[in-house]
Amino acid sequence: MVLIRSILQRAWQSAVSVAASSRAPRSGGSLSLPLLCLWFFTCALQTPTMNAADSPAPSSPKPTSSATQRATFGGGCFWCLEALFELQDGVVSVTSGYAGGSTPKPTYEQVCTGATGHAEVVQVEFDPAKTSYETLLGVFWRAHNPTTPNRQGADEGTQYRSIILCHDAAQTLAAEKSKREAQPRFHDPIVTEIATLTQFYAAEDYHQDYFRKNPSKAYCRAVIQPKVDKFKKEKAAR
Repeated sequence: MVLIRSILQRAWQSAVSVAASSRAPRSGGSLSLPLLCLWFFTCALQTPTMNAADSPAPSSPKPTSSATQRATFGGGCFWCLEALFELQDGVVSVTSGYAGGSTPKPTYEQVCTGATGHAEVVQVEFDPAKTSYETLLGVFWRAHNPTTPNRQGADEGTQYRSIILCHDAAQTLAAEKSKREAQPRFHDPIVTEIATLTQFYAAEDYHQDYFRKNPSKAYCRAVIQPKVDKFKKEKAAR
């Protein structure tokens, strides 16, 4: 009823406007009252009605898939880890970022000073129906040297430390178990830190998909490409 009343009110206002304009001198004469009434009811009938079921639903943001999970790892330059985890089956996305420190919303320049406490990390979104957290831990141990404190190759500083940031208690247990099982493969003790993730900050846009976007850069050719080639070879052999 409210909708019909609104339609009739709009039609009536239009009719009044036509009637008012017909008083002004123009060629063709004025609009007669019978024609005005006919025009008024015709407009009312031609105006489309809308049921409640026909009303457009309010827009809502796209929901995050509840089928995926996240894992966060740090092991040297995040460009390297990102390139390797992107090759793993079941991985939906990899985001380079910063975590493990105290400075809120750090910049790359701040993290590079070592004063923020943050490490360069990657956050991996994965489909547990296609790969497991334990499998990702296996990729992590192969992707870097977990026995060198605060250093990976020429990259040195606390921001390059080996670290696993767990999202829940189950991940903590799995990480600790995986660390024990990985130790026999290394001559030196594993120094990887295992901690609870409190906050993850995505890195600047130019860091995302760095290897894929910059394969000809000197660092990519000299450091990342050999790791990618080795990972692909090992993957093919399994």
